[in-house]
Amino acid sequence: MTRNQSRERERAQVLMMAAMDGEISPADRRELDQRIAEQPELAAEWQRFVRLKEVTAGMSLRTPPEETWDRYWASTYRRTERAVAWILLSAGLAVLAGFWLWHVVEGLLADTGTPVVLRGAIVAVGVGLVILAISVVREKLFTARRDPYQREIIR
Repeated sequence: MTRNQSRERERAQVLMMAAMDGEISPADRRELDQRIAEQPELAAEWQRFVRLKEVTAGMSLRTPPEETWDRYWASTYRRTERAVAWILLSAGLAVLAGFWLWHVVEGLLADTGTPVVLRGAIVAVGVGLVILAISVVREKLFTARRDPYQREIIR
């Protein structure tokens, strides 16, 4: 197919889609009718489009049975309840861990018998572990939301 034929074919398809959508001008409609009259393969394609529009216009969605809706809402409630429970549990554990860490650090800093270097190292390890834990949790949450392989692949 030459470049000119390709452009002509594309123009004919644009005209057919405009006609299907009811957005064609009278001049474009005359051009389309002329093309359909001159090209039998275009006329066949036009008839397929007309038939397709007739078939799809008559379609409607089936209403699912009530049991389907009951299962859907039960599943939705269960997922919501569990998500809220995990959030509350995580927040509570984070507060308790922070409170415990604060008291440990406070005790270390108050103890004058422990060398300063050792106290600094212990604080650095504790802060590093907290930052690492937050980083891992944040990355897991980010990956779980955006990684299509975790949802679609069955292992």
